[in-house]
Parts: sequence; structure tokens; C-alpha cells
Amino acid sequence: MISKKDLPLCPVATTVDLIGNKWKPLILRDILAGPKRFGELQKSLQGISQKVLTDNLRDLEDDGILTRTVYPEVPPRVEYSLSDLGEAMRPIIAAMESWGKKYKEITAKK
Repeated sequence: MISKKDLPLCPVATTVDLIGNKWKPLILRDILAGPKRFGELQKSLQGISQKVLTDNLRDLEDDGILTRTVYPEVPPRVEYSLSDLGEAMRPIIAAMESWGKKYKEITAKK
């Protein structure tokens, strides 16, 4: 978790620090549709290694964006879902999706 004293002064920089790598926005995109298990995420994120997915999920959990629920079953079942703070990311991911669609449309016409 990024400590409060280590956060940048700029709010945009803070957001980039929290979700600005290759995988975190895609993890959030998938979990926006509903809780996901590790295997579901790994399958939908082509090219992500188990270690990188684990590290990113831990970071998002430590930063309060995701919650991790372990069900007392055999075999154990773990699901990741958005926390209330993570739900606040919904319009950001939606805006990224909208912009990406527009960009593809514009560049396809060239």
C-alpha cells in the first residue's frame, strides 16, 4: 500500500501510481462485471504470469481497491471483488473504454 506521505501531490499522479501499469486497469475491467476467481482472471488476461497477477491483485487489495474473500470450502475458493473505493473507479474505466473505442474509430478512417 502506498503510504499517505508517499502519495504525489497531483491527484492524476496518485491515480496513475495506483492503477497505471499494464495489468491493473484490465484486472479492474474484468472485476467490474462481477467477482472473479484467480483462474478466471488469468484466463481472460492473455500473457499475464501467475506471479504478476498475484502481485497486482495484492497491490490492489492493499490499496483498498479490491477485496479478497476466502470461502471455507475444500478445495478453498477465493474471489476478488471491488471494494466501495474500487467501485468509484467504474467511471474511470468506462471513460477509458469510451476513449479507446473513439480512438479506434478515428484511426480506422485514416
